[in-house]
Amino acid sequence: MADPGMSVSPYWELTFDTNGDVDPSERDRLLAQVTERGVRDLVVFAHGWNEDRSAATALYRRFFAPFPGLAPHARLGYVGVVWPSMRFSDEPIPDFPKSVVATEAEAAPGPALDKDTRRALLAVFPGRASVLDRLARLLDERPEGDAGQAEFGRLVRLLLDGAERPAADTDEPGLPAVFTEDPATACAEFADALGAVAAPGGAEGFSLPNPWDGAKELLRQAAYYTMKGRAGTVGEHGLGPLLGRLAAKAPGVRVHLAGHSFGGRLVSFALRGLPSAVRTVKSVTLFEGAFSHYAFARRLPDDPHRSGALKDQQLRVDGPLVCCYSRFDAALGTFYPLASRLSGDDRSCLGNEIAAVLGPRWGALGHDGVQSVPGTVALDLARALAGGLPASGCVNIDAASVVRRGGPPAGAHSDILHPELARVVLAAGRVS
Repeated sequence: MADPGMSVSPYWELTFDTNGDVDPSERDRLLAQVTERGVRDLVVFAHGWNEDRSAATALYRRFFAPFPGLAPHARLGYVGVVWPSMRFSDEPIPDFPKSVVATEAEAAPGPALDKDTRRALLAVFPGRASVLDRLARLLDERPEGDAGQAEFGRLVRLLLDGAERPAADTDEPGLPAVFTEDPATACAEFADALGAVAAPGGAEGFSLPNPWDGAKELLRQAAYYTMKGRAGTVGEHGLGPLLGRLAAKAPGVRVHLAGHSFGGRLVSFALRGLPSAVRTVKSVTLFEGAFSHYAFARRLPDDPHRSGALKDQQLRVDGPLVCCYSRFDAALGTFYPLASRLSGDDRSCLGNEIAAVLGPRWGALGHDGVQSVPGTVALDLARALAGGLPASGCVNIDAASVVRRGGPPAGAHSDILHPELARVVLAAGRVS
C-alpha cells in the first residue's frame, strides 16, 4: 500500500519481486484508478540501492515534493517502483539522517559487517549464511599475508556462483576481472581507490591503504553486481510489460520514466520490455545511471561489430532520453570502472584517477553520460533548464552544479534530492 504520508497525490507504489513479477493488487489498483483520477502525465520513478521499502518510499516522498509547485496546472500522477535491492547500511546518503548503524559505528566501532548489512546480504545471496559468516569473520580478524585474502576472494566467488547475472550492457561476456583475478591484487586496488576517494589530492595524514578495507569493497561490489542483474530483469520482464497493459487500459496517459543508479538501468531495460506498438513513454530521465555509457550504442568504439545491450532503445521513447551525470560521483567515476573491467584487461588500476587509467571502455552513464550515440546533445544544467532540451534523442546534462555532496565511498552518487532535477523530469516530458 502507498504511504499515507506521501507528499503528492495521486500516488501509487508498484512492488516487484526478483523475477520481475509485480504485486497484482497494486498493479490492478493503478490500472483501475489512473484514468478515474484524471491523470494526464504519470511520473514513474525507480530507486537504486536502498535498505528497504521505507527508505525507497522516503526517497520518493522527498523527490516528488517539488512537482506540484513546479507544474501547478498539470494533471500529474506518481508511481514509486519498489524492487528488491540493498545497500550497505553504513553508507551515507545526503539529505537523509544517518542510519542507526552508522551513528553507532562512529561512537563505538563494531563488526565490519553489522547485523543489518548481514541480513540484507543474506536476502541477496539466499542459502549462503555460512559463507557470509566466514566473510564477516575474516573482515573482523584481518589476518596478515595473502592467504586470508585468497580465502576471502574464493568465498566472494562462491557467493556469485548461482547468483543472478546481469545481461551485459555492451555484449561483453564473462564475470568482471575483479571477481576472478588474484584476490590480493583486487583488494589492494580497491583499498587504493578508497584512499584516493577519502583523501583526494594527497591530503595530509596519508597512510598506506589497508587491503582489508579493499576486501570489504570487493564484497560490496559483488552485491551490487547482483543488483545490476536484478534491475535489468525487473525492468524488462516486469515494468515494461506493465506499461504495455497501462497503455491498453489508459492510452491517453503520458508516461515519464525516471531512475536513479540501478533504477536508471531498470527503467532503461523497461524500454526493451515494451510491447512493440506502445508509444506512451514520452520521456526517460536517468540520474547517476549505474550502467555502461555504451549501453545505447549501435557500435562499440573498440569493436564496431558489437553493440550496446540497449542499442536504439532510445527510439522507443516518444521524446528525449536524458542522462544527468556528475564528476563528483565517486561510486561511478572510481569504483564502477574498477569493478566492471573483464578478465584479460591488463591495464593497471592503481592510482588516484581510476577512470582515466582504465580509459573510457568501462565508464558509467552517471559519470560522463551517453557515449557513442550519434546526435547526442550535451548541455549543462542551467542551459537545460532554460529551455534547451531537444524534443527527441539522447541528451547529456552535466548536473555537477547540484550533484556534488557526499562522503566516501560513494561520493555524490545519491545526491539527487534537488528541485532542479525535478524540473529536468518535467522539461524532458514537456509538462508545464
